[in-house]
Amino acid sequence: MTLFDSPSFEGHEGVHSFFDERTGLKTIIAVHSTARGPAAGGCRMWPYASAEAALEDALRLSRAMSYKNAMADLDLGGGKSVIIGDSRTMKTPALFEAFGRAVEALNGTYWTAEDVGVSPVDLGYSRRRTRYVAGLEGHPAASGDPSPVTAEGVFRGVRLAVRRGLERELDGVTVAIQGVGHVGAYLADKLHAAGAKLILTDVNEEALSQVAARTGAQVVAPAAIFDAEADVFAPCALGGAINEQTLPRLRARIIAGGANNQLASPEIGREVFARGLLYAPDYVINGGGIINVAGEIRALERGEAFDQAWVEAKLDRLTLTLEEVLDRAASEGRPSHEVANEMAKARIAQAAAAKLAA
Repeated sequence: MTLFDSPSFEGHEGVHSFFDERTGLKTIIAVHSTARGPAAGGCRMWPYASAEAALEDALRLSRAMSYKNAMADLDLGGGKSVIIGDSRTMKTPALFEAFGRAVEALNGTYWTAEDVGVSPVDLGYSRRRTRYVAGLEGHPAASGDPSPVTAEGVFRGVRLAVRRGLERELDGVTVAIQGVGHVGAYLADKLHAAGAKLILTDVNEEALSQVAARTGAQVVAPAAIFDAEADVFAPCALGGAINEQTLPRLRARIIAGGANNQLASPEIGREVFARGLLYAPDYVINGGGIINVAGEIRALERGEAFDQAWVEAKLDRLTLTLEEVLDRAASEGRPSHEVANEMAKARIAQAAAAKLAA
């Protein structure tokens, strides 16, 4: 199968690969859509088993970013970049400067920010070679790490889902969180403050113990999180958590978390619906981070200071959009991920048509 035959390539405007021999940089930048504005999405550094696996991840994440940005009502298209490598051992300033040159080569078609394995410090080196970097610190337009804002959006989404699916508030509700990295840790803190009971897991035992200590959470092995006696399952690690093997094991009635591409396939989404589970579509509930990044891009382009009130207004709107998705799914008797996809595609198509007519 060639790239153009891959189902994940559908709708993409371009896929760009870059190799820098001196630093060892191997990166793929996928641009799904620029209908609503320049493509925007984070950079992920991961030790992919193959270039094909890295490409597939970039394509799926890029398309999800188009949908996410459309549902967050942002003047941005969707893109994503991946760096093939172990972020624990292969990071160097020179490598991220080389990544900055790769981003610059796209002439503003793509804006990058941090994602799994990449920090604002890393992208500070990329900023030396391109201005198309957001999520940084130390300048008037800076918004810093978007993870807390992502977690705030997910928290609001979990609260809404609990109100809809369980007809109660978060106090006393048990939430199983898979992954306590930046977003998962912030989410755990927020849920704990709201009175929720937590069950946590992560492959990073140090981070796991720290979050558990301050939230009083129960800790389980990574493989056991799917069997946890919980009301809500919150995937906050890598994608594909809900699949043929894990879905039958879930005890939770609600799936709502911060990870991207939580459903292993559209068919799994339909099975989630058939089992009567309430699913908050991932790219709707986790849109807070890109809203924060969009606020920084907006400030940089206008030469203004970062506007926190603008971000808050977009977060409020995002929760209303999630409510609209769940309302339509309930009234039409359809899976929520299909409703969200339909809405996102319609928004992108409308923008593309307006762009052509201009």
